[in-house]
This record gives sequence, C-alpha cells and structure tokens, in this order.
Amino acid sequence: MGNRGGRWRWVIGAAVATAVLLAASLTLSPQGEIRGQARRTLWWGTSGSDVVLVQTTLRDWGYYRGPIDGYYGYATWRAVLDFQRTNGLIPDGVVGPSTWSALGYWAGAPTYAYAAYTRAPAVSRGDDVDLLARVVEGEAEGEPYEGKVAVAAVILNRVRHPSFPNTLSGVIFQPWAFESVDNGRIWRLTPSASSYRAAQDALNGWDPTYGAIYFWNPFKAVNPWVWTRTIIRWIGSHVFAR
Repeated sequence: MGNRGGRWRWVIGAAVATAVLLAASLTLSPQGEIRGQARRTLWWGTSGSDVVLVQTTLRDWGYYRGPIDGYYGYATWRAVLDFQRTNGLIPDGVVGPSTWSALGYWAGAPTYAYAAYTRAPAVSRGDDVDLLARVVEGEAEGEPYEGKVAVAAVILNRVRHPSFPNTLSGVIFQPWAFESVDNGRIWRLTPSASSYRAAQDALNGWDPTYGAIYFWNPFKAVNPWVWTRTIIRWIGSHVFAR
C-alpha cells in the first residue's frame, strides 16, 4: 500500500505541475481569448472565421454595415480602412498584427504576409503566391511572359526597398499603387497558368528589370513625375525604372 500511495502522489503531483506550467504559458487577450495560434493576415478575397470575427467587431463598433458572411469584400475593406484611419494605423486595408491588436485581439507572432523584414521578400508559397499572380494578371494580362515576370519582380523589389511597405500585401494594397487593385480587376480575373509561373519565377529570383521599382504604360496618362526616374528597360508595353 505504501508504494502504491507514493506512486499515486507522484502522478497527482506531476499532473498538477503540468497544469501550472500550461496555465503559466497561456495568457488572455483583452477580449478574453487564450493566446495560442497566431491569427491569419486578412485582405480582400480571403474568407473564413477570422473574417467573421473582424466583420462582427467592426459592425458592433459602427464601422461595418454589410452582411456577416465571412468573405472579405469591398464593404469589409472599406470598414477596415475607416477603422485604421481612426486609430492611427497605416490605411492599407490589410488586417495584420497591428490591426488585430487595435481590434482587441492578440495577433501572435508575425504570419506570412507580415513576417519580420529581411532582405528577402516577406512572402510565403501559399496565399501570397496567388495574390502576386492576381496582380500580374491584372497589370500584365496581354504582356509577353518576360513582361509578366518583370511586373512581379517590381512588386518584390518594392518589398525590399525602404521607401515601400516591407510586406507583399502592404505593397500591393498601398493606395493608388496599382490600377488593377484600385478598380478591383485583380478579383474579377482568374490568374492564368503563365501568371502563376511568372510569380513563381520572380519569387525564385528572376528579375528581368534589374532592380526596377516602377513600371508604367507610356501610352496611358501617367504622373509626369514618373518620367524623372531612371529608365532601365522597356518590355512589351511597359517601361521599367528605378
């Protein structure tokens, strides 16, 4: 009996110690949630329970008036922009760690689109590849393949450049940066196989622009300032410059 009682005391003591350590490793956010897995970064076109949470919170606070449908569309984007402006955040329409925190939810460690800044693009091989391919399709649908890779390369060069946001989503959703984002074209088009390949090739290091951070169609009306930049190449119908 003595040995059996000692064994049970050891088991109970170990269980209590484990529970204490587990409790110490978990903290609660202002909303009462356990700080476990980091929340996803959200942008136009994403969906799921995290989008429902954002929509519900913004509705309760008077920013959002659309349906609670779990889809990040125009109404959600506008509500996020208004919330970000009101709270002194960069109004990029992307729900990353800083916006999650302002909403009162723990954001966790930086996730794919908001990974810590390094000299390599802060992108993943999942949703970010799809997002990059969408912009390639929207901006360079009829361009030669090299021109598509060049557009993707410009976006990735901006991620690295100190004058631009250091995340893929931050660069793409920067106000007035890309016409296809502003007019919603990137969501109306389905990226072609060549646009996906171009995005992958750019991510793998191919840069036909040799470091360009601007591109434009010279046959369309553009800000005259852009012509003051150093032009590197002309590929298809786009000029590429630093």
